[in-house]
Amino acid sequence: MSQSYNRGLVEDFGRWKEFQAGMWAWIFHKFTGWILVGYLFTHIAVLSTATTGAETYTQTLQSLESIFIVRILEIGLLSTAVFHILNGTRLLLVDLGIGLGSQDKSFYASLVLTGAIVVASVPTFLAGLGGGA
Repeated sequence: MSQSYNRGLVEDFGRWKEFQAGMWAWIFHKFTGWILVGYLFTHIAVLSTATTGAETYTQTLQSLESIFIVRILEIGLLSTAVFHILNGTRLLLVDLGIGLGSQDKSFYASLVLTGAIVVASVPTFLAGLGGGA
């Protein structure tokens, strides 16, 4: 008969510190995948306004683009998509046997590259928020 020991909630929570880079890469990849699926449904809902006419669709997009939080969410979408693509490419290479010994470094590199791309793109997303036509 095997025995198990209940370590308690506090110690279970502390196990997050034990996660290696590979586990964080897996968690982030799954999380970003679900975010992208959710965005896909939102995107389809916005595109469905195009069936009521070009004017309604244009108004919908212009009203959404004028909201600051929507611009912030777009930056979040960019970071989610870029990380998911870079990490997916990293996983593909690992599955092909390329870079097996440097998975931690490639994960951290994908995080740094994602950050660099997002920071470089922020001015583009926030341009035109001051109003005016």
